[in-house]
Amino acid sequence: MVCALGAAVCFGTATVLQAVAARAVGPGGGGEAALLLRALRQWRYLAGLALDGLGFLLQVVALRSLPIYAVGAALAASLAVTAVVSARLLRVRLAGGEWAAVAVVCAGLAMLGLASGPEGSTAGSGALKWAMLTTAVVVLLLGPVGGRLPGRARALVLGLGAGFGFGVVEVTVRLIDGLTPSVLFTDPALYALLLGGGAAFLLLTTALERGSVTVATAGMVVGETVGPAAIGVVWLGDRTREGMAWAAVLGFAVAVAGALALARFGEAPQQPPTTPAAPSATPEPEPTATPGP
Repeated sequence: MVCALGAAVCFGTATVLQAVAARAVGPGGGGEAALLLRALRQWRYLAGLALDGLGFLLQVVALRSLPIYAVGAALAASLAVTAVVSARLLRVRLAGGEWAAVAVVCAGLAMLGLASGPEGSTAGSGALKWAMLTTAVVVLLLGPVGGRLPGRARALVLGLGAGFGFGVVEVTVRLIDGLTPSVLFTDPALYALLLGGGAAFLLLTTALERGSVTVATAGMVVGETVGPAAIGVVWLGDRTREGMAWAAVLGFAVAVAGALALARFGEAPQQPPTTPAAPSATPEPEPTATPGP
């Protein structure tokens, strides 16, 4: 669970940095890939990617020892980290209800930590691997389709698509059979992981810059938690400790609900516009000509 929480800290801090960078590049043109290339010129976005890389490594370690539902809820809790980082570094004022939501997330994770058992021992089937690869392709295609939708619909589709892509990553980490080249590079789970993660980053970058990020982030939280958790329980054998299933279900629901309450922190705070100085109420006297000799 320590690795899962460490990944949440990395991802939550990276969200603040990436949101600032995505807003700084402006809408521009050229689609999602061009937007990503412009964002890569921002040092904040690169720093966010470095934290994402570290978070991914911690996530892999966590997924190899914990059920997917526990890791997914911990990753959703990265929004609580984003809220706290925004309050400390970007001087965003948190209301009492938002601090309460942070506490709710922590309480849900504590319940999950107590109730979760070891990762499931059931091996994923070949059909599940191909299903994850197909899902990753669909997520990639959602980018140009969702980018043409209006307003909140666009934000919701892009956010859900990003969540599904990150969910593919969570599942396929468990599906990879071995790390030897002969096994790894012929495993469809590897390509599902790479394609799903890359597509999710593209959609998330677009959502941060072009849509209602609160709606997009809420969609992402749902997409990356509910589906992967169900797959882990139904197909991969994830279980809870004896007699603690109720606590795991309640903790998962509480943690995700708290994260949804903090969804607005997927968006970088806007800088207040500078108001031009008002003209002086008393006009300055006009210069008078000096009479000649």
